Amino acid sequence: MREEHEFFPVAALDWHPADPGVTERVLSRDPDTTTLTRIARWEPGLTTTGVIRHDYHEEVYLLEGDLTDLTLGRTFRAGDFASRRPGMPHGPYRTDHGCLMLEIRTASDDPAP
Repeated sequence: MREEHEFFPVAALDWHPADPGVTERVLSRDPDTTTLTRIARWEPGLTTTGVIRHDYHEEVYLLEGDLTDLTLGRTFRAGDFASRRPGMPHGPYRTDHGCLMLEIRTASDDPAP
């Protein structure tokens, strides 16, 4: 089950390494599943490799910056949103100026948030 939190200042959370070139502030998580909500920050110039697939539903809302899907040949910017079902292929990606995103992951056996 997800953690329970009342309003709190997100800026008070420290940034932690997530993946190479990516740091995160985890807002909530279910310690027993892949369910989590986080703010992810990608460094300028980061390029990922390979197409990504995962076993959870993922929603991503770009808050700042740019994110280019190299397979689609399209660049997305602040205000763009993605919703991906488990197994949906996406990426690889590149960000020229860096980006900040809200990401919500919901384990495939969890009810929608």
